[in-house]
Amino acid sequence: MAIEVRIPTILRTHTGGAKSVEGAGATLSELLDDLEARHTGLKERIVQNDDLRKFVNVYVNDEDVRFQGGLGAPVTDGDVVTVLPAVAGG
Repeated sequence: MAIEVRIPTILRTHTGGAKSVEGAGATLSELLDDLEARHTGLKERIVQNDDLRKFVNVYVNDEDVRFQGGLGAPVTDGDVVTVLPAVAGG
């Protein structure tokens, strides 16, 4: 079993158009490193200066990782990670 990562439309150019990809790791950081090995450029769109980008939200099983330890948030097989760009407007 693996960790499912749901990719927003704007980042699908890095996944060959795939809506979701699978990865492995014990933390979000390890998972992103694993994904980067197969989907070059994806991690830099999510992480900046060793932290999540300000306008990118990441959820593990519908829980915001910013409240779960950020990049150190634990992930396990069977989890669903959702990456969402923040939406702003008026």
